[in-house]
Amino acid sequence: MQTTCKTLSFAAACFGGAIAGSIPAQAWEPTKPIEIIVPAGTGGGADQMARVMQGIITKHNLSKQSVVVINQSGGAGGEGFLAAKNAKGDPHKLIITLSNLFTTPLATGIPFNWKDLTPVAMMALDEFILWVNADTPYKTTKDYINAIKAAPDNQFKMGGTGSKQEDQIITVALEKVTGKKMTYIPYKGGGAVAVQLVGGHVDSTVNNPIEAVAHWRAGKLRPLCVFDSKKLDYNEKIFGDMSWNDIPTCKSQGLDVEYLMLRGYFMPPGVTKDEVAYYVDLFKKVRETPEWKKLMSDGAFNTTFMTGDQYAKWVADAEKLHEGLMKDAGFLAKTN
Repeated sequence: MQTTCKTLSFAAACFGGAIAGSIPAQAWEPTKPIEIIVPAGTGGGADQMARVMQGIITKHNLSKQSVVVINQSGGAGGEGFLAAKNAKGDPHKLIITLSNLFTTPLATGIPFNWKDLTPVAMMALDEFILWVNADTPYKTTKDYINAIKAAPDNQFKMGGTGSKQEDQIITVALEKVTGKKMTYIPYKGGGAVAVQLVGGHVDSTVNNPIEAVAHWRAGKLRPLCVFDSKKLDYNEKIFGDMSWNDIPTCKSQGLDVEYLMLRGYFMPPGVTKDEVAYYVDLFKKVRETPEWKKLMSDGAFNTTFMTGDQYAKWVADAEKLHEGLMKDAGFLAKTN
């Protein structure tokens, strides 16, 4: 015999349960264009990654809404971070981050900390390479380091993105190894930094692979070493017989400096778990496309992917690391 609901209240519960069971809950989706804030200039690694993702999402129809990339590089990226922080509860805004997530507030004292945002996902870790102009006589890291040691202080010019950020942190570490001061010249983005090295206006850079690869392919720049504990695992030939895997580690060349940079996404504070989950799922789809895999290969990225508590813990540990590095370099903002 079929079971029936015997009381009014229980009948209502039965009826409501039947409806709930027959209509699946709708996952959240954006209802207007998605905005990706880039807290850095155009042409740099973060900007390139954001625009490649924009193209992938559009080409493969991964979102019903369009994606807009907006550069807000003022104040070493502080403008972008404050814009994301102040967009509380807005699930249509994302910000792609690099190490200025830590370095900018530590160096400037602006009212921002990464905990003001909602972690979404680490998309990759970016490498740093010591680059020189291909017309210079420096064939190896040792050649270049020996030249710096033999020259007066401040004779060699290092070009980098911003002041008191990752490029200058690495430069300070290089100065400690050589025992000589370098003249650090800041530019707005990695694209401009690479152009300055091609033009011979600086002697070296520590640009990310993606920011300099086109100039390496053209025979204008020469990579000397990578600031990682191991060589890059990409064997496709880039220039002549050389691949990313043929670049030695800086440590193996007597330059004991290691550094990796975050390429990850955050949302404003006050967004829901369903809204975060939408973007995690979207990013997973992006990572499966051939265009993304080509970006990872072209830029020799470390393809580590993290979300949730694992990602938040990594960011917290990275903040402590940067605070120590910047304290050693004398880059922390002075407090009263």
